[in-house]
Parts: sequence; C-alpha cells; structure tokens
Amino acid sequence: MNTIIWDMGGTLVDTYPEVDRALADAVWGTAPSPEDADRHEHLQEIAVLRSRSINHAIEVLSARHGVPRERLDEAYSALKLRWESHPAPLMAGATQVMAAVHAAGGLNLVATHRDRTSAQALLDGLGLHPDDLVCAPDGYPRKPDPAMYLLLMSRHDLAADQVLCVGDRPIDVQAAAAAGLAGALLRPTGEQQPGAEGAGWQLPAGCFEIGALTDLLDRIG
Repeated sequence: MNTIIWDMGGTLVDTYPEVDRALADAVWGTAPSPEDADRHEHLQEIAVLRSRSINHAIEVLSARHGVPRERLDEAYSALKLRWESHPAPLMAGATQVMAAVHAAGGLNLVATHRDRTSAQALLDGLGLHPDDLVCAPDGYPRKPDPAMYLLLMSRHDLAADQVLCVGDRPIDVQAAAAAGLAGALLRPTGEQQPGAEGAGWQLPAGCFEIGALTDLLDRIG
C-alpha cells in the first residue's frame, strides 16, 4: 500500500474541538471556563450529534434548544472564515505519514464532505498540498456512498491493493468497504466515539482501527 485517501476534518486536520466550542457558544453562550461542569456536558452533547455530521448537529441543536438555525450556521461560517488565517491544527503524525506516502511513490488524496472553498483554505493555511481533492458539495454523494473514492481511483488509475482509506467515522470505512478498499478507522483516544455507531455495528471486513496516524507507517511501502 502506498496511497492514502484521507478524510479531512477529524482525520487529517483536528477541527472538531473548535467546531464543538463554536456551536456551544452559539447555543449557550461562552462558558466561564473550560472546566465548567455544564460546559463539559454541552460539549459532550454536541460531540454525540457531530459524530454523525456537523449539519446533523446544527439541525438537532436548533430544534432541541430553540435556537435559530441561522445563528448556528453563522457561528460555523465564522469559524471557517477564521480558519483562513488561523487554521485548525494538523492531527498528530499527519505530516509524517503524508511524507512516507510520497517517499513510497504514492499519492495523498483527500475526499471530504467539506465545501471546496473551506477545504482549500484549511489546506493552504496549513501548508498542505495533497495530490488531489474531491469535495461532496461539488456534486458527489456523501459517504458511506463510495463515489468519491471510486472517482479518485479512476482518476489516478489506482489498483485496490495500492490504496488505504483513512477516516475517523464509521461512514469512512463503510465507504472504503463499498469501494473494495481497505479502511483504517482513527480512534485517537483508543475509545469508541460517542454516538458514532448504532447498536450492533461492526467494523467492515478488510478494515481496522488505529489509535494514532503514525500506526500507519509500518503499512506504507
């Protein structure tokens, strides 16, 4: 395996902490301190919802707490604008793994649900230059549909045994399995993400979990 198809938020870029805080501020206001007990519960609530998608979190938070959706959308849009000059940090090990992919003669490809303007702004702000970028809002079905993966495979004439799909949500590895590709599910804490799977969910065949991106280094070559 010498090529990786990366998910973006929560996998390549550590966006979720800032997203959760921005949405919490929009619903409940700024907490007096990160250690505030209510703040912790609010962030946990958002993490459960966001594990499905940010759009889902915004929809449910608006209905559940009587907050206009526009306020939540504006908070998220403001965060994306701020990332143009102050991008969210890279996930630990991302640069090292991407360099190993190129050293092995492979490609770093990105398949994301993020809109292209936001995605490119984050990549540019972080100085990242993937070999290709596919964004669902450009007209492709969202994961777990495998369309974005299959497009990248066709565009770069890749064989299945060359490619590993890396993401932080079950839909990432489900899309990989549907495309006939191996998938790695990132669990940065080594624990199940809250609300990410329903009861009885199982890791698809040909996929595996990792606790850190650097766990991939031995598999590249």
